[in-house]
Amino acid sequence: MCLYDFDNAVINEGFKVFAGIDEAGRGPLAGPVVSAVILRYDIKIDGLNDSKKLTAKERERIFCLIHNNALNIGIGIADSEKIDRLNILRATMLAMSLAIKDLKIKPDLLLIDAMTIPFIKIKQRALIKGDAKSASIAAASIIAKVTRDRIMANYHKKYPVYGFDRHKGYPTNEHIHKLNIHGPCPIHRRSFQRVSAFSLPFD
Repeated sequence: MCLYDFDNAVINEGFKVFAGIDEAGRGPLAGPVVSAVILRYDIKIDGLNDSKKLTAKERERIFCLIHNNALNIGIGIADSEKIDRLNILRATMLAMSLAIKDLKIKPDLLLIDAMTIPFIKIKQRALIKGDAKSASIAAASIIAKVTRDRIMANYHKKYPVYGFDRHKGYPTNEHIHKLNIHGPCPIHRRSFQRVSAFSLPFD
């Protein structure tokens, strides 16, 4: 099934302005969760795919193409403090709602990867593995992933001992090893068990 088939079917249902939404960063031990919403259905981008199936170089290339061709893009970010306060699911919903609010044009349908947002008063459709089925959601996944990766690369400059430029906060062996040596830094998610197990020198 072509990524554009699902979006074309939505158009045939009569939805003229719809948006795809996805997030990046629910699994890491550090950094924010980032959501992106893409408003466009009539542009085809060569190589567009689920962000997880692309290399970093491919994501960067397609990221630029999406920005150059999208009708509108919204970005929402929930930092580690909000994740600790709300929990990761609610923080993800917050990031998605902020991304929707960031849009300059209100969509009449939201296509969301695997979830809905109960407090958003726009018609929504959850699509399991949506980033592999819908072009709009796949585009959102790339924008969210590249945006978050850039944020983590900047955090690496501030906290270089953790290697955020390489693992982006995910629980790799390297990251766990650095946590064991240095303890958490201010952007670590202290509500996550694999972080709370270590001492908290910044408290």
